[in-house]
Amino acid sequence: MGEAPAWEVIGVIDTEDDCADWTFPAEPGAVRSARQAVRGRLRDWGLDSLADLAALLVSELVTNALRHATGPIGVRLVRRSGLDGVLLVEVSDPLPDPPRERAARPEDESGRGLHLVASASRRWGTRPGVTGKTVWFELAVPE
Repeated sequence: MGEAPAWEVIGVIDTEDDCADWTFPAEPGAVRSARQAVRGRLRDWGLDSLADLAALLVSELVTNALRHATGPIGVRLVRRSGLDGVLLVEVSDPLPDPPRERAARPEDESGRGLHLVASASRRWGTRPGVTGKTVWFELAVPE
């Protein structure tokens, strides 16, 4: 039997058919594991057309969390039923400070993640949690 992907070992909490949650350790492999989990779930939901963009934006937010936080990183997808046609994606970490969008200079090697999230998503924002914060974004689900 082959080795299970890290996100399966950590545990997937699937609360409903339209919601998926994962928790990843604050380790470099979390970025790849989060991308794989997001792509797999979107494929299962028949949302392959959103998989590349969602995985890219999740990568940016998980990478940002790894740079600044030391605790576990949560990723959550919510495919809303109803008429709004929106995929909600959330990335949580234990650091309470909200991220700041900034203008990166051409020579900067970082600082573009939130700008990318803001440019590519329908809406985005942050909210405080009991411990830490959540950065979220919405993508339009094609009809």
